[in-house]
Formats: sequence, structure tokens, C-alpha cells
Amino acid sequence: MTAAVLEGARREVTIEARECSALKGSLEDLLWADGVIFGTPENFGTMSGALKFFFDETFYPAQGKVRTLPYALFVKCDNDGTGAVRDVEKILRGYPMQAIAPALIAKGELTEEILDNCRDLGQTMAAGLDMGLWS
Repeated sequence: MTAAVLEGARREVTIEARECSALKGSLEDLLWADGVIFGTPENFGTMSGALKFFFDETFYPAQGKVRTLPYALFVKCDNDGTGAVRDVEKILRGYPMQAIAPALIAKGELTEEILDNCRDLGQTMAAGLDMGLWS
């Protein structure tokens, strides 16, 4: 899913899109970014431990430093994904960040339709940034 999101974002040639692991992400990455797309599996009804770690490491240091960033979220799940979405969205409101689209929830097996939706999500973020929609 991440590769498809990046593929879509890179369709907009004026935007630099890069992948950053949740375990290696930092406040500097947030300060660099003009927008963020978060991805996570749903584990035990919530986000992955890796994404939670990223939030634990960056939330308080980001206060007063990170301007309101546009974000999008995709979740891979076997159940319904709503627990992960709820928990991530609650945290992101505190950074603050602003959702550009409803969370993309991929239930069950990955299909080409889901991957197309991921590409569209990446391209939507990049095109919106390019047009200055969330400046």
C-alpha cells in the first residue's frame, strides 16, 4: 500500500515525496513536510506499535513547532479498521493536523482496486499541495 501511495504522489513532478519508517521518523521529518500520509495495519483494534512509537516520540516536541499539516491515513485490517482510525485521528488533532480525505480502510486481501485507491490518495495529497490547497 505504501508503494502505491508513493507512486501516486510522485505523479505530481513538482512535489518531493519520500517514505519514512515510523520507527525512524522524527520531528525533523515533520518540520520538513508540507503534508503527511500515515499508514498502519490495525493490530488488536488499534494502530501499530511502530506508529504509536512515532507519535510518542514526536507529539510533545512538535507542540508549537509544527504548523497545521494536511494529512491522510490508510489502514490495512482484517476486522473493520475503525479502532485504528479513531485512535490515530484523535492523536493527530493534537499536533495539529487536518485530514484531507476520509481514512482509506483496506479490509482483507489487497486488490488492484485498493492499490488504485492508494495511488489516488497519494496523488490527491501531492496535487493539493502543488495547488496550495492546504497552505
